[in-house]
Amino acid sequence: MSKVKIYGISTSKVPWQDKPAGHKGAPVWRYTENPIIGRNPAEGVARIFNSAVMPYGDEFIGVFRGEQVNGVPYIYLGRSRDAIHWEFDEEKIPFKDEEGKDFMPVYAYDPRLVKIEDTYYIMWCQDFYGASIGMARTTDFKTFTRIENPFLPFNRNAVLFPRKVNGKFLMLSRPSDSGHTPFGDIFVSESPDMVYWGKHRHVMGKSSEWWESLKIGGGAAPVETSEGWLLFYHGVTGTCNGYVYSIGGAILDIDDPSIVKYRCENFLLTPEEWYEERGFVPNVAFPCATMQDAETGRIAIYYGCADTYVGLAFTTADEVVDYIKEHSVVRESDSEIGKR
Repeated sequence: MSKVKIYGISTSKVPWQDKPAGHKGAPVWRYTENPIIGRNPAEGVARIFNSAVMPYGDEFIGVFRGEQVNGVPYIYLGRSRDAIHWEFDEEKIPFKDEEGKDFMPVYAYDPRLVKIEDTYYIMWCQDFYGASIGMARTTDFKTFTRIENPFLPFNRNAVLFPRKVNGKFLMLSRPSDSGHTPFGDIFVSESPDMVYWGKHRHVMGKSSEWWESLKIGGGAAPVETSEGWLLFYHGVTGTCNGYVYSIGGAILDIDDPSIVKYRCENFLLTPEEWYEERGFVPNVAFPCATMQDAETGRIAIYYGCADTYVGLAFTTADEVVDYIKEHSVVRESDSEIGKR
């Protein structure tokens, strides 16, 4: 029985592998059979990475960033019986507008997948006269209806909270620029109807820690716990040989997520294995989804590796929350209500 309570979607079939003996550092450990999705996973798709999955019925479903052989990314649907071995649809997800007409994005990448009440929402980065957030909804994973762009360009790394807070939808995002964004903080915005977004609040920014000294951005959908919203996010540093993406952890206030209660000064996972260090974009560990079992507190983290593969890592609510709290450094801009 987990000491830290997990709320929301839970499954006893969450993938799991026990922590290896002698494991040191943050209590997040890799699946020994990583990567779970390799190169050329489907016809016409060279690489799948930075993708999101969740339980669906007795099995699992996911939205996957499929980098086509021509280099243009789109979103593909995938299914699995064990959340480790995946089969993908041959065709891209067929997005429609409100009238049922074809409405495909120019490109689409880094999708997230969140269920709120009886509806599943997909978020991704796309072109809206500049890098911006695309959204769609579905109830059956057969028809997918595009929603109006929530924000103006330039913005990335959008992820919805898995339930309304104070009667409003909440979404994290990372305002950016037209380039690869050599800066970036996490903000939270609210909406009464998934159409009009406002009350934008700053959540947290980069820090002086080396692994997140350049920029940060949202990762997996926040996990509701008895300690607050558990957030796995990505932190970026710059080196003489390019960017390095690591996975960090924080806990946000349950009623006002613009307030950071705890923020781990250490990374939870940084590129160290060959599939994280070597690939199309080297040195990337990019979290996009979690699955959890409320009874045991087990959490499986799905993350993109080197813009080439999908990896799987594990932790428990008790261990990761304790570690974040024990190594927490919260700055004034983290703990304040993020409006000025």
